[in-house]
Order: sequence, then structure tokens, then C-alpha cells
Amino acid sequence: MGDRYDLAQVGKVIEINGDTSKVEMGGGTVVSAIIGLVDAKVGDYVLVHAGYVISKVDMEKALQTLNEYREEAE
Repeated sequence: MGDRYDLAQVGKVIEINGDTSKVEMGGGTVVSAIIGLVDAKVGDYVLVHAGYVISKVDMEKALQTLNEYREEAE
């Protein structure tokens, strides 16, 4: 899929420390992302682009997208 900063990706917030979060992307990859612009909490699914959480996403849609990513990776 190319560089992870080429496009926004869906992930699950697993930790928040101030304005910084850890977001689990598909396949167990964890990235650090600035979360201060979005009202998200641990357990929320979010859209991450260029190191920033840019929005929360519907959990059902997020899971569908993550499954599609996994299928592409296989």
C-alpha cells in the first residue's frame, strides 16, 4: 500500500497521553499520532493522516475498512 503517510488510514486508539495517542492500525502496527484536534477516547476508531488524528469514524465502517486492508495484504 505504499508509505503510511500517502493516505489516511483507519485505526483504533489504544492509548492517549496529553495530545499524543497510540493508534493500532491493521496487522498490529502501532503509530503515534497527534490527537488534540479530535474529541476521541481510548477504544474509538479514528482516521489518521500524516501523523494526525483527523476524525473519528463509525466503528462498523472502520472494521469493514480494516478487513479490506487485511485482505489486500494477503
